[in-house]
Amino acid sequence: MAAVVLTVLAALLVFVALLAPNEFDRFTVGAFLRIPVELLVAAALFLVLPATARRVVALLAGLVLALLTILTLLDISFFGTLDRPFDPVFDWSLLEDAAGFVRDSLGRSGEIAAEVAVVLLAVAVLVLLPLSVLRVSRVVARHRKASARAVAGLAAVWLFCAVFDARLVPGLPLAAANTASLAYGRVEQVDAGLNDRTAFAAQLRSDAFQNTPGDQLLPALRGKDVVLAFVESYGRSAVQDPRIAPKVDALLADGDRRLAAAGYSSRSAFLTSPTYGGGSWLAHSTLLSGLWIDNQQRFTALEASNRLTLTRAFARASWRTVGIMPGVTEPWPEAPFYGYDKVYASWDLGYHGPPFSWATMPDQYTLLAFQRAERQEPQRPSLMAQIVLVSSHAPWSPLPHPVGWADVGDGSIYNGEATGNALPRAILGRDPTRVRNDYRDSIEYSLNSLISYVETFGDDRLVLVFLGDHQPASVVTGQHANRDVPITIVARDRSVLDRISGWGWQEGLKPGPQAPVWRMDAFRDRFLTAFGSTPGPARTPYPPNR
Repeated sequence: MAAVVLTVLAALLVFVALLAPNEFDRFTVGAFLRIPVELLVAAALFLVLPATARRVVALLAGLVLALLTILTLLDISFFGTLDRPFDPVFDWSLLEDAAGFVRDSLGRSGEIAAEVAVVLLAVAVLVLLPLSVLRVSRVVARHRKASARAVAGLAAVWLFCAVFDARLVPGLPLAAANTASLAYGRVEQVDAGLNDRTAFAAQLRSDAFQNTPGDQLLPALRGKDVVLAFVESYGRSAVQDPRIAPKVDALLADGDRRLAAAGYSSRSAFLTSPTYGGGSWLAHSTLLSGLWIDNQQRFTALEASNRLTLTRAFARASWRTVGIMPGVTEPWPEAPFYGYDKVYASWDLGYHGPPFSWATMPDQYTLLAFQRAERQEPQRPSLMAQIVLVSSHAPWSPLPHPVGWADVGDGSIYNGEATGNALPRAILGRDPTRVRNDYRDSIEYSLNSLISYVETFGDDRLVLVFLGDHQPASVVTGQHANRDVPITIVARDRSVLDRISGWGWQEGLKPGPQAPVWRMDAFRDRFLTAFGSTPGPARTPYPPNR
C-alpha cells in the first residue's frame, strides 16, 4: 500500500510540475485539467529504452524538470512585483533585493529562516523530481502492456485536441506543451541575453551627436533654465485607470487653469519606459542617453562609456548642470557619467525634517531647496537641472501636507506630522484598494508641488519637462498593464512649444488616450533635434571612461 501511495504522489508531483503556470493568478483548476505532451513522450521512451538507458534518461529528465520548476517559481515572484518573468542572465543580482525585503519585514532572524527555507525548497525540488520521474519510469516499464495502451490512447486524444484546439477553459488548450515551450523560451532568453552585450556595444558606438560642438547643441534653448523632473511611479494608470484617474485628472485640469493664468502653456504625450514597478535608474539612463537600458548589464556598460547624455549635451553647450537627488543616501558612483557640475544628494539639501517612509524629504522641500541653491541669483548662467521627486515612491503613505512656500523653512515644520517607517515592500501586505488610494494621493501631492512651484517661482526663462519613470507596481495597476508614463513640457515662452509643434503632443498637462506614444529612448535625439542641435562629424568611436 505504501508503494502505491508513493507512486501516486510521485506521478502527481511530476504532473503538477509539467502544468504549473508561471504566474500566480493563472493557478486555477482548469490549468491542471490538461494533457501534458511531455509526459506522453517520456512514457513512450520509458517503454522502448533498456533498463540502464531508461534510468539515465529518467534522472536527466527529472533534473531538467526540477530546474525549470525553480525558474517557474522565480517567474511567479517576478510577475508579482515587476510584471515580467525572471531573466536567468540578468536577474540573479535582484535576489539580494528579495532578501532585503524579508529582512526589512521580519528582521535578520526572519531573513535567515527564509533563506534556509528557500534553500531547502530548492534542494527538495532538485532531489524529489528526478526521483519521482525515475519511479514513474519503473512503473511504466513494469506494466508495459497497460502503459502502452494508455500512452497510445492519450496520445490520440492529445492529437485530436491539438488539431481542433479543444479547451475546457478559455486560453488553456487541453493539448498542453507547457514544459517544452518553457524550455525553448528559456534557451532563447539565455541566447538573447548572452548576445545582448555585443549588440549593445554596437549601439553605444553609434551616436550622431557624440561629436557635435557645443555651439551647435540646443541653440534654441539658450538663455533658458531647463528643469527635467522625474515624478516617481507616475504612470499611465494615474491618468487613465478609473480607480485612480478622476482625482488626478481634476488636479491636472485645475493645474492647466492655474498655469494659464500665470502665462504658461503645456504639451503632453506618453513615453514607454524600459522598466515597470521599480528600477528607476534604468528609466533615467534611457531618457538621458537615448539608448534602451532595460537590464543591469546594459546600465553598467553605458555608465562605463562616454555616451552623450542630455546633461552632458547641456554642459557642452555651456549650461550649468545640476542633479537634485533626494533619494541618494550613500555615495553615488554613477554620478560622473551624467556630467553634472554639481550633485545635491540628500545630505546636501539642508533638510532638518523627518523622512516620510522611503522618501527622505517632501517634494515641496526638494523644489524649494533647488530654488534657493540654484535659481535665486539673477545674474547667473543658464541652468539645466535633473530633479528626482520621491514623495510618490512606494509605499506611498504617509504623505506630508502642502504648506505655504514661505513656511517650508529648513523642513522642521514637518516634524509634527505622521511619517511612518514602512519601506517600499510594505505595499505587498496591504489591502490593494488602500494601496491604490495612497498611490493616487502621492501622485496628486507630487504634481501639485510641481504646478505650485511653476506658479510661484516660474519666469520667462523656465522650461519644465516632467515625466514618470515607470508605472507603479502591479498591486496598483493590476497584472499586465502597459509601461507607458506621461511626459509634459511647460513653458511661458511660446517659441519653445512652437519648436515641438511637429511632435503632435496634446495641449495641456494631461495626455489623453490618443496622445502619441514614443519609446523612452527616442526622446533624447528628438529633443536635441527640435531645439536646433546638428549631428557632429564622424570620428573614431569614443573610449570608455575607465
